[in-house]
Amino acid sequence: MNKHGAIIVVEDDKDDREVLQSVFDSLDVKNEIKFFADGAEALDYLNDFTVQPFLILSDVNLPKISGLELKKIVQKSPMERLRRIPFIFFTTSPDIKNVQEAYSTSVQGFFIKPGNYEHLKNIIKSIIHYWQECQSPEYMID
Repeated sequence: MNKHGAIIVVEDDKDDREVLQSVFDSLDVKNEIKFFADGAEALDYLNDFTVQPFLILSDVNLPKISGLELKKIVQKSPMERLRRIPFIFFTTSPDIKNVQEAYSTSVQGFFIKPGNYEHLKNIIKSIIHYWQECQSPEYMID
């Protein structure tokens, strides 16, 4: 896990992208934020194995390739590097089938987008803080 890598946000709603950018700015997030409007664009980016993202925040309902399909493709990648990228769903879709399917893919989190800006900011802050503090094998000291 590259804690200094980009945060990938896969979100098709322009307004949601703008709000999320505002949240990242207000939190003074140092990681680059890369937005993709659909799963296919995000997959093209992730297939460039020279990039080392920090984490992926994805909507479930996306054009071209859904968030659930994207997670399954990333999970099956033979590249060990991809398996270390935390993949988190962030959606307005609280459908229980989506939640169950997401966790069947070993997703690292499933969050419902709140309507309140401060609540959204607290969730994003918690997600980033958790993964910044989380240990991965390459960061372990003997």
